[in-house]
Amino acid sequence: MTEAGGAPFRPALIVPVYNHAEAIGAVVAALQPLGLPCWLIDDGSDAACSAALRDLQAEHADWLHLDRLPSNQGKGRAVCRGFELAAAAGCSHALQVDADGQHAIADAQALLELAAAHPLAVICGVPVYDESVPRSRLYGRYITHVWVWIHTASLDIRDSMCGFRVYPLPSTLQMLAEEQVGARMDFDTDILVRLYWRGLEVINHPTRVHYPLDGVSHFDVLRDNLRISRMHTRLFFTMLWRRLGLGRRIQSYASDTQK
Repeated sequence: MTEAGGAPFRPALIVPVYNHAEAIGAVVAALQPLGLPCWLIDDGSDAACSAALRDLQAEHADWLHLDRLPSNQGKGRAVCRGFELAAAAGCSHALQVDADGQHAIADAQALLELAAAHPLAVICGVPVYDESVPRSRLYGRYITHVWVWIHTASLDIRDSMCGFRVYPLPSTLQMLAEEQVGARMDFDTDILVRLYWRGLEVINHPTRVHYPLDGVSHFDVLRDNLRISRMHTRLFFTMLWRRLGLGRRIQSYASDTQK
């Protein structure tokens, strides 16, 4: 593909999969015309889904790779595993795609073109919902939107929860090696805020999102809302620490008391 900042732009596709046996075949078929290497990360799926993934990999062995986590560790862990594998294969960027069929794969080319033009940025899909979206999901997202605007003191991130985005792998992997990021439904927001704090530009692009009537959701209302609340608490106090320079003040105080 095109050159990005003097270095080859070599994107890959990362699809975390957990018990989406019915939807993943259509997702793979939609991704194939992009002509990119793709890693399916089986996040400890059941036997039926794992078998479906093995069949898909055997059918598309020229471009489709399969890796399996020994147990369900969460979307975030699966995506990060994909990052590592893609980077080890020489890829520069990773387009994250959910396995449930909600994302409009037809919009992937536009996200990749933006990534090629802005190789140091994170390219984020901003959902444009149709009538299939559950109203509870739609309204609940705005709570996170407001918190993210507080964490970043900006409106630069229009939607932090959409898992359809392109990451620059070197800076993303460096951050992940130095900071702890949420592993489950808190992952998409947590990683994006932390990359933004490190100075990565966030470029937003509208993308259609459809909720299939027979779609499988792994969102646990109680546990995942608790995880997301804890994430916002951590990010808020980290933001205060950074904004008020408390870390530097403590180090300065410790240095003065030792003199």
